[in-house]
Amino acid sequence: MSEVIVIAVPKGRILKEALPLLARAGVVPEAAFGDEDSRALRFATQDARIELIRVRAFDVATFVAHGAAQLGIVGSDVLAEFAYPELYAPVDLDIGHCRLSVAEPAALAATDDPRGWSHVRVATKYPHVTAEHFARRGVQAECIKLNGAMELAPTLGLATRIVDLVSSGRTLKENGLVEVEEIMPVSARLVVNRAAMKTRAHVFPLVEAFRAAVLSPSPAGEGDAAPSPLPLAGGGA
Repeated sequence: MSEVIVIAVPKGRILKEALPLLARAGVVPEAAFGDEDSRALRFATQDARIELIRVRAFDVATFVAHGAAQLGIVGSDVLAEFAYPELYAPVDLDIGHCRLSVAEPAALAATDDPRGWSHVRVATKYPHVTAEHFARRGVQAECIKLNGAMELAPTLGLATRIVDLVSSGRTLKENGLVEVEEIMPVSARLVVNRAAMKTRAHVFPLVEAFRAAVLSPSPAGEGDAAPSPLPLAGGGA
């Protein structure tokens, strides 16, 4: 029997968008995956050759880069922050769309001009991307690493500005902040461990299944029928 392929998927918003895509790619998790009270992190699928693990979004890249998982779904923001050379991102999944932006208090933004910045103090969970962005502009950035509640930093005097993901902008507005500069657009990507891509023959067909799923206008199969098992090389029918 061939080795099991492990796919790392992120908890939260992206996962909800990813489930239909997984189904179109022929990957349907066991019923326990949808149990909100379950504390399990590893799940079987309808195909005995594929398993899912559910981890924090920032940890997906780490699991795949170090070979604990062979594939994963992760935002391009995370890929930019960690820049693991062991990762290959062959497919833009066209889900999880948002942007990584600089925000500051609305009162400050009313008279502020980002073109005049020379030094900024920024709270963010993206210190590397943030520092590189400002360095390209010739601005010195003092980055304070936070893993959440970024919007509190300006109001409590921890940092004047923040760099975080923005979708609707509602969270910023409710905390008295406004978006003043976009760093990069973000979407979810399929990532693959480069070594696994070369040594595990049945990884490539799975990548192609995801590529086809992105282009597919509707779920695979008809009605409520489960998708057919993937034709993974070396794994049998």
